Amino acid sequence: MTASSILLLFGATGDLSRRMLLPSLFALHEENLVPDDLRIVGTARSELSDQGFREFAAEALTEYLPDDRQDSATIASFLERLEYQPLDASTVEGFDDLAKKLGDISGGIAIFLSTAPFLFEPTIKGLASAGLAGPNVRIGLEKPLGNDLESSRVINDAVAAAFDEDRIFRIDHYLGKETVQNLMALRFANMMFEPLWNANGIEHVQITVSETVGLEGRHDFYDETGALRDMVQNHMLQLLALTAMEAPADFDATSVRDEKVKVLRSLRPVAADEMVRGQYRSGAIDGAAVEGYPDDLGEESRTETFVAIKAHVDNWRWQGVPFYLRTGKRMQERRSEIVVQFKDVPHNIFARRGGKLVANRLVIRLQPEEYVRLMVMAKQPGMDREGVTLREVPLDLSLTQAFARARRRIAYERLLLDLIDGDPTLFVRRDEVEAQWRWIDAIRNVWAEQDVEPKPYGSGSWGPSAAIALAERDGRSWHE
Repeated sequence: MTASSILLLFGATGDLSRRMLLPSLFALHEENLVPDDLRIVGTARSELSDQGFREFAAEALTEYLPDDRQDSATIASFLERLEYQPLDASTVEGFDDLAKKLGDISGGIAIFLSTAPFLFEPTIKGLASAGLAGPNVRIGLEKPLGNDLESSRVINDAVAAAFDEDRIFRIDHYLGKETVQNLMALRFANMMFEPLWNANGIEHVQITVSETVGLEGRHDFYDETGALRDMVQNHMLQLLALTAMEAPADFDATSVRDEKVKVLRSLRPVAADEMVRGQYRSGAIDGAAVEGYPDDLGEESRTETFVAIKAHVDNWRWQGVPFYLRTGKRMQERRSEIVVQFKDVPHNIFARRGGKLVANRLVIRLQPEEYVRLMVMAKQPGMDREGVTLREVPLDLSLTQAFARARRRIAYERLLLDLIDGDPTLFVRRDEVEAQWRWIDAIRNVWAEQDVEPKPYGSGSWGPSAAIALAERDGRSWHE
């Protein structure tokens, strides 16, 4: 596919646009990564003119760009790209006016659709009715794409009625993070890891995505969704798939996504004693008192804000290797990481001299810092008359320091550029989404059948005690 000449942003006046999309598009403009003639057309319910939208964008850039990038001339040239068309996406009437605003679309359109799930179907129908879904139009879909397999299929069927699969770009912003992409480079560009990256060399894997924040104004959405569907169904399962997949034949969209979906289809259904559901209560975050979830919400609720799962990938490579997943709100610290725990060496030659070994561990930190840290054993300097002292030391690759001259990017910068250029490698295919939902729906069925209540945990902790026990009863500990 060639680069599109128009980027059409639905939900252009929303919070995601202000915080992420407009700053990301400015960065692409600033570095001349998009064509000079690319038009960026925003649409939403708000009754704004072109100039009104430019003023809205200018305020967003003032708020969210760092001071050293507040160049008035560059911002002014970016704002010239912006246009706006008011639209009520729930009815087809306004789409003809949108088509008139876009004018000549022979250069292709890239659509970024961030909308409530109930608006997906009417939006797609409106686009098709106005001639805005032709073969030179591709569409990026921001989550949530349904809340279970059935509703996901309804949305996917609606989109598929107007767009072929190769023109549908389902967005998981974690896949735009440099460290996530580096996971593939670490595995498949280095000889030392791949021979050990299996059940022979790895004892277990942990994936943690923890947040210190609570609801942050997302009360209705979050209470209907919960941690399992908000975080595990997409971000965490994508991280698991990238960690566990076989080497693709090539670094292209088909090869990479073929291997990911094989992992997702190999996930074993989770037993009731292999999962923990939790909900935060009052506590302290960074020394400040915070209220519990029912107080934040304003009513009692059974929605989970924490999930821990012991997952298994039933294939040859990973047989017997558990994947411990953990995510939650109001936890002790903000952290996203993958921890690969290797097995012990088969024989400790230093044992008679008092040397104690700890198995190697690889930590891939995605946020807030970005680094890859391999914990290895080394001998502590000394004459060793009282015995050999071995100590764990880190071999660090700080991506921030190693690539100090490269600016740290918002994940949406990469994803928006790939959408404009038509590269689907870092986007999620329909069969991936459906495999993820099947596994998640099975977990929710267990909760419903066994009437599983969320276990309370104090804000500022690492979750319910049952989550700690989930690992400890296997003789393992969470990496904290």
